[in-house]
Amino acid sequence: MVPKWHLLHSETTPPKLRASAKNCIGTVLHVLLVSSSRHPDQWIVPGGGMEPEEDPCGAAVREVFEEAGVKGKLGRLLGVFEQNQDRKNRTYVYVLTVTETLEAWEDSVNIGRKREWFTVEEAIKVLQSHKPVHAEYLRRLRLNCSPSSNGNSLLTPIPTSDIAPRYNNPPPAPVLGTSCR
Repeated sequence: MVPKWHLLHSETTPPKLRASAKNCIGTVLHVLLVSSSRHPDQWIVPGGGMEPEEDPCGAAVREVFEEAGVKGKLGRLLGVFEQNQDRKNRTYVYVLTVTETLEAWEDSVNIGRKREWFTVEEAIKVLQSHKPVHAEYLRRLRLNCSPSSNGNSLLTPIPTSDIAPRYNNPPPAPVLGTSCR
C-alpha cells in the first residue's frame, strides 16, 4: 500500500507560527486549494504519492511544497479518514505550520498550477461536487473549531476583522496536512 498525501491550509493574519490549542470562536479559518492538473478549472486539496523509503511526514511536507509552493513544519494528527474499503484508502490529517510561501513553485512553473485561499465554507462548496472526500476533510476542520469543541482548536485562528475574502499569496501561516491510502 503506497500512501498519498493531501494538504489543507489555514491562514492567520498576522502570521502565527505555532500549532496549539487556541480559542476560535468569532474567527474565520481559510484553506488553500490548488487547481487540478487534470481539470485546471477545478480546485482540489494539494496531494500526491509517497516515494519509496519516504516516511509519511516527509511526503506530506514535500507534496505541499511541490503542489502549493509552501514550506512548513508538520505537527499534530487531526484525524484519519477511510474512503474505499476495497482499496484500503486511508487519509491522515495533520497540522503543518507554514514557514515560507513561494511566489513561483514547481507545479506553478511546470504545469501552470494555481493556488487560492478560501474560507472553509467556500472550499466545502467548491469541492463537494467533484471531490466530496476533500470536502469531508474540511468539515472535520470546521468541527475542530466549533462551539461544541468548547472553542478550542489546534489551529491559530484568524480574527474576522483582520481578514480579506481570499488571498493568492498569503503570509506564512498554520497549515493542515493529510495523507491517504
